[in-house]
Amino acid sequence: MTKTRNWKHQTALVHGGTLRSGFGETAEAMYLTQGYVYETAQAAEARFKGEEPGFIYSRYANPTVDMFEKRMCALEGAEDARATASGMAAVSAALLCSVKAGDHIVAARALFGSCRWVVETLAPRYGIEATLIDGTDIANWEKAVKPNTKLFFLESPTNPTLEVVDITAVAALAQSIGARVIVDNVFATPLQQKPLQLGAHVVVYSATKHIDGQGRCLGGVILSDKKWIDENLHDYFRHTGPSLSPFNAWTLLKGLETLPLRVRQQTESAGKIADFLAGRPEIARLIYPGRADHPQADIVKKQMSGGSTLICLDVKGGKQAAFAFQNALDIVLISNNLGDAKSLITHPATTTHKNLSDEARAELGIGPGTLRLSVGLEDADDLLADIDEALKAAK
Repeated sequence: MTKTRNWKHQTALVHGGTLRSGFGETAEAMYLTQGYVYETAQAAEARFKGEEPGFIYSRYANPTVDMFEKRMCALEGAEDARATASGMAAVSAALLCSVKAGDHIVAARALFGSCRWVVETLAPRYGIEATLIDGTDIANWEKAVKPNTKLFFLESPTNPTLEVVDITAVAALAQSIGARVIVDNVFATPLQQKPLQLGAHVVVYSATKHIDGQGRCLGGVILSDKKWIDENLHDYFRHTGPSLSPFNAWTLLKGLETLPLRVRQQTESAGKIADFLAGRPEIARLIYPGRADHPQADIVKKQMSGGSTLICLDVKGGKQAAFAFQNALDIVLISNNLGDAKSLITHPATTTHKNLSDEARAELGIGPGTLRLSVGLEDADDLLADIDEALKAAK
């Protein structure tokens, strides 16, 4: 196995965690197997006891999946990881393995719709209390704490309005009360924000987004220290089976090789497009973490090393204008995904956040004219021309 040395990201994402068979293949091998053979009955017993290293069953661990997990650890600076079948499998596992009936979760209310459902609807069914707050003000976290608070959960930047939460401040509060902090870091990517270095205990990703980044497969990953994974996640993962398929793990490994190149280009293009949109009269609101007018610009500067591949904008004229704008786009595609090589646009109020009440959407800053733009790898000038023509149509 290739040793992960003190490499920079680009090198670690090409070589980190590589496990080669006796054939010495260049590309990572895809181990499409359910189970494994033991040379003796004694060897099987030893492996199940944990006295002998090796794989037992691909629901628990698999060589290809193991390579993906180790490479993600090298990128994130984590001790251990578990890869899951989707981003929501990662979120659900990380949350539910951390709490029990009678415990209390405090979560920033600006969450992806399915994440919010897990916190707000699913957890209470099992006797777990949940409080949703405006996560941008640390005072709200402090007020929400109860004697039984065990977990803080947040996205930063948030979906879709790109709010930024002060992870260091939230982590310090959690530390003072003995709670854990789980951060969904999808919008920042592991290249532009390091929650573990900021004091968070657990980081989750939908690897479906930037990590694959080419619209091919689903995947998720949970990263933390080995002790937390062994004591909290290991048995939950083993017995409930949210495991990632070896084929998807192989696809994600290939995605990691080009992740820095893609994110760098997408962020550069997003910055240009954000500046262009900010000066347009058709735009009522523009939010982008790389701009000085971002509502939490000081926190962005403190905890993120770059901007974002995503832009939040409000088109004047509400839903009708937002739909006209989307329908007039030629290069940018209408989709509810993000982080793709192709530029994608989403109307959250009628798609990703449609199940929220009008009041809940208003609290999150999602209006009828709100759009989320995920910038891809197309030429930035082509994208600007496409957006310019669509804005004219939106009038």
